[in-house]
Amino acid sequence: MITALSQIGIGVTDIESATTEMTRLLGRDPALGEEDAVFQLANMRLALSMPEGGEGLSGIAFEVDDIERAERSAERRALSPQPSVAFAEDDASGAIREGRYVDLDVAATFGVPVKLVHYSKNQSPPSRQTAESAIIGLDHVVIRTTHPNRAAALYGARLGLDMRLDRTEPKWGSRLMFFRCGDLIVEIVYDLKDEPSDAPDRLWGLSWRVVDADAAQARLKQSGFNVSDVRSGRKPGTRVFTVRDGTLGVPTLIVEPSTARA
Repeated sequence: MITALSQIGIGVTDIESATTEMTRLLGRDPALGEEDAVFQLANMRLALSMPEGGEGLSGIAFEVDDIERAERSAERRALSPQPSVAFAEDDASGAIREGRYVDLDVAATFGVPVKLVHYSKNQSPPSRQTAESAIIGLDHVVIRTTHPNRAAALYGARLGLDMRLDRTEPKWGSRLMFFRCGDLIVEIVYDLKDEPSDAPDRLWGLSWRVVDADAAQARLKQSGFNVSDVRSGRKPGTRVFTVRDGTLGVPTLIVEPSTARA
């Protein structure tokens, strides 16, 4: 049903200043609308908008190969989809996107707004790179759950993502579940100190992909960001660093995949 992660949204209160911050972080120019800004990366797009819900990560959209089949499957799997809606949009960059989308019931997805989208036309060129060592794509999106078995059933059995890892690690204080989605990972995190509960899950953090962690860290540090030193990642061969500010309140990690240094 799901073939890729299409879009992640961030809600902001000031679209102009938020766009400036994200342009500095990503090293790319956005496509600007009247009330939003969109950054097209290699494997997804990031959309800034001013929703009524306020600031923070506001929703996730998964691409599907057949919207009617996806809608039927979502209904059978108790995801309570809304009727599909047609859309057609373009922007100042020349991007043209047409298709249909389905919103899933946020109660059925335990607090995380999820959309399924099928594109009949998707001509979105990557956002223009404005700096060396720019972000090239998303590596992980992190969702924090209050009930790991419930989350495993949602993202694995009901949404049909491929679980690649389910690891409980006391020294990290977490149970981690990795679900492959296209060429990136949906990461589910559960804090072991908490008792499982029916409280909602939440979109929490983003891990951006770069070719060279040292060069990216130097660029962001020179641009005034508060960044950590580059260190080895938990996945063997990866190199990472943390961006501590200027991320619109979203916990942010920069990742150099192991294949980038082969």
